[in-house]
Amino acid sequence: MEKTAVIGAGIMGRGIALVYALHGWSVALHDTSEEALEQAKSLIGTDLMLLADEGLISAAECQATLDNITPTTSLKEAVGDAGFITEAVPEQLALKWQIFSRIEAHAPATAIIASNTSTLPLSELSRQLAKPERMLITHFFNPAHLVPLVEIVRAENTPDETLTTLLNVLRQAGKIPVVLKKEVPGFIANRLQAAILREALHLVESGVASEQDIDQAVTAGPGFRWSVIGPLETADFGGLDTWQSVMKNLAPELDCTPTTPAVLKEMNRRGQLGVKTGQGFYSYPDRQTIAGKIHFRNLAFIRLLKQHRKE
Repeated sequence: MEKTAVIGAGIMGRGIALVYALHGWSVALHDTSEEALEQAKSLIGTDLMLLADEGLISAAECQATLDNITPTTSLKEAVGDAGFITEAVPEQLALKWQIFSRIEAHAPATAIIASNTSTLPLSELSRQLAKPERMLITHFFNPAHLVPLVEIVRAENTPDETLTTLLNVLRQAGKIPVVLKKEVPGFIANRLQAAILREALHLVESGVASEQDIDQAVTAGPGFRWSVIGPLETADFGGLDTWQSVMKNLAPELDCTPTTPAVLKEMNRRGQLGVKTGQGFYSYPDRQTIAGKIHFRNLAFIRLLKQHRKE
């Protein structure tokens, strides 16, 4: 599969395009906005420079990767000869249906179509496709070019050879794919993240600790362990008899709010949306601060990735 197409040049789309371009595929990156495409190419260049600075790629590989990406505002041009197509547009079902309809009209009949949705079920996404069996979900995590995990959801009638091809593509691109056995809202990782965030918001709302201390309790504790062994293996090492006692004592005390937590609703009402508005649980007063935090985060991810590759 020599050519891929990525539809949508936002945060996730440009990251996914970078994943495939880094590993030698020709990538058509489509967006309806020339400005979005120019910004995506610029930010991809910044990401590549950081990879080069950390010794993960050479200067020549940096340029070759940029050369592998062709921005285009023409969806027909993007998918016309692509063997693998990834949709990464906003989480609006009607919009995605429109995109899939156009992809089917212009893409080769043998092309695999994937969605990067993080919330919408595959059964709904593929409902209006003429050939729904060739569609899967490939859920990447931000930043897509650094976080190894990709969650895969297949339909009941997805051919085994289609799944095998997709798994091979992702592994060749340096990713760690996991395949869900059944369709479930939020897949795996977002369900786990949402459960942790719900409890973290409850702790904030209850005044148990500061936002900084709650974050550090994760990054310096469970998060430190989870980068090596997951929660189930952690339980094995701790002893399942011990964890039975922990859950018996703690489960009744955990937050079980079945709706959006009040503190999150209130912050949205105030327009405190995090980095995008300059204020969330933390303050981001200017672009320089945001750029510095992103650089620090990505640098830490790269060094973690380098360590994992050594192992």
